[in-house]
Amino acid sequence: MGMRIGVDIGGSFADFAVLDDRTGELKTLKVFSRPDSPGAEVLRGMEGLAERYGIDPRDVAYFTHGTTVGVNAVVQRRGLRLGLITTRHFEDVLDIARLKGPDMYDLMSKRPAPLVPRERVFGVAGRIAADGSVQTPVDEASVLAALDGLRRAGCEGVVVALLHSYRNPAHEHEVKAILEREMPGLFVSCSSDVWPIIREYERTSTAVIGGYVQPKVAHYLSSLQRALAETGIAADMKVTKSNGGVMSAEAGKTNCVQMILSGTASGVIGAAYVAQLCGLKHCMSLDIGGTTADVALIVDGEPQYATGEYIGDFQIHIPSVSVSSIGDGGGSIAWVDGFGVLKVGPESAGSNPGPVCYGRGGTRATITDAFAVMGVIGNASLGYNSVKVDHDAACRAIDALAQRLGSDRYKTAEAIVDVSVSGMYAGVSRIVSRFGIDPRIFSLLPFGGAGPMLACYFARALGMEQIVVPVTPGVLSALGGLIADTKNDFVKTTYYDLDAASLAQLRDDARALDAAAREWLAGETGSADAARDAADAGRAARVTVTVSADMRYKGQSFEIDTPLEMTWLEAQDLGALSEAFHREHARLYGHNDARAKIQVVALRLVIASQTPKPVLRPIEASAAPPEPDARVKVWMDGAFRDAALFHRAKLLAGQRLEGPAVIAQDDCTTCVLPGFSGVVDACGNLILMQTLAN
Repeated sequence: MGMRIGVDIGGSFADFAVLDDRTGELKTLKVFSRPDSPGAEVLRGMEGLAERYGIDPRDVAYFTHGTTVGVNAVVQRRGLRLGLITTRHFEDVLDIARLKGPDMYDLMSKRPAPLVPRERVFGVAGRIAADGSVQTPVDEASVLAALDGLRRAGCEGVVVALLHSYRNPAHEHEVKAILEREMPGLFVSCSSDVWPIIREYERTSTAVIGGYVQPKVAHYLSSLQRALAETGIAADMKVTKSNGGVMSAEAGKTNCVQMILSGTASGVIGAAYVAQLCGLKHCMSLDIGGTTADVALIVDGEPQYATGEYIGDFQIHIPSVSVSSIGDGGGSIAWVDGFGVLKVGPESAGSNPGPVCYGRGGTRATITDAFAVMGVIGNASLGYNSVKVDHDAACRAIDALAQRLGSDRYKTAEAIVDVSVSGMYAGVSRIVSRFGIDPRIFSLLPFGGAGPMLACYFARALGMEQIVVPVTPGVLSALGGLIADTKNDFVKTTYYDLDAASLAQLRDDARALDAAAREWLAGETGSADAARDAADAGRAARVTVTVSADMRYKGQSFEIDTPLEMTWLEAQDLGALSEAFHREHARLYGHNDARAKIQVVALRLVIASQTPKPVLRPIEASAAPPEPDARVKVWMDGAFRDAALFHRAKLLAGQRLEGPAVIAQDDCTTCVLPGFSGVVDACGNLILMQTLAN
């Protein structure tokens, strides 16, 4: 028992959430992030926690961390100078990809250049057949020739991705052994070790993304571990994963592809936890930090999962929380193009220098500066007193844009907000089409430093009636990492028909995945008993094992991830397994074919060990209307309005308020537009309702 700390390091701030295991009390903090010095923000954050709350690093029993360092390396193309070894005559795998243009409505659109250019791709002789048998042995001379090419190209590492290695990884491992023998110290990664899935391009591209960021992520994690040791924290560091779970930092150093969406997944896990507490059946999370705005769908308190999420321009085919980037963040820079049109982003002011109003050397107006000019921020402390809003500096930056636009200061500031929201609207429109949802039946759950500031604008644009602002929205991603379960995904490509002849093999494959999962959990938790007993009824609330299969009707090109039961597999119940797929196909597409043959392309298993969750106790209640701390003049909807200023910590359960209003707290600011009313629930969440016209 002791203190449990979750940290989320973004582009502008490092967020800290601290859970006291003994009391269930939650404490939070923000400090400026330090991209130039990984680990420095952790040192500063621990100092701040000691000063503010008296937290002793020696009392920290659990430390978890979410990061965007892998994503940033891919987006900015600042990863390893990587080479790729393929089966001979398949060297164009990354360039050919799936032969799809990025924009089906733009005939001039081009696919992005691959992370490994064609001149750094080398083929080797040797062939594994589709059934896993060795058709042609590996030719060592061709491997040595490829190594010579890697040296001449100045490659710092290499990914080995050979045909059908998902069936039999022997050739990949043989090539790796030769490379390491001839060039000790060379970073070598095999696609079958990264994620052994069928389909050559998907497996290769996923392995390339992992190899591209691996050394940078490993260095980053090592720097953080040293920083923790300096602070006196003895707990082993955990890192959040793309699938919403956590794993050890040591595992992250060698399998970083599993944590590449670490930061974004943490936020969705935190949002799902709040959605469960509030009983929200349909929820859309809106995470707006300093650089981007991201949305995710949460149904019945559970986030949605998918494979093929985008990392910048590239898809990564590992199980991950389904998150879509739809717009810009609070630090995104506003500018005027050559045609005199106002644009916002994608460039961000980041942590250094940050928005102009932060007084850290920024000169270009951001969304945050627009809100400062409009009077929404700057009325109370911000960022746990780490930010002193310079209103005059923000006005000067906005004035420069207003002059180019032939407008005034306040209209330009509001136009910046409107442009950013219009971009989000367009982004959500794509999600609406993809998932076939009606956003009007969803509750909006905003978080991140800028989420509650833009939430009413966003909800109004989409016609969403309800907004739920969590108690600590500015640090919800850190909380999500703190409460994330220890979790891992396992996959085995099967690729056989679902019939009586294959049932024994399917059962054996499931058993093999189950054994691997329990062994992994034992290594992560340090308890073999916990892993062995995962399925016991007495431990079912703490450890869970779920099984599914990628299935399709024979002849189809794509599969459906179909939930299964381990008991069906053990009993070799062909009827139950078949019916599960027919039912899922009908649910997704409105029809099925009970007479058609079914193929099982891959078997999947997920194991999770639950972590303690904070106890959110009911706050003090009052039926009396809240007293504003001040009245402030705020520009909203094209005019100055007299708005009530409330401090979030003073609001009591049951109290109601009306827009326009501004609600200030240490980690963010909530802007309540005219036409919105709010009430504080029993746990302190702020529920905003929009009055919609009939």
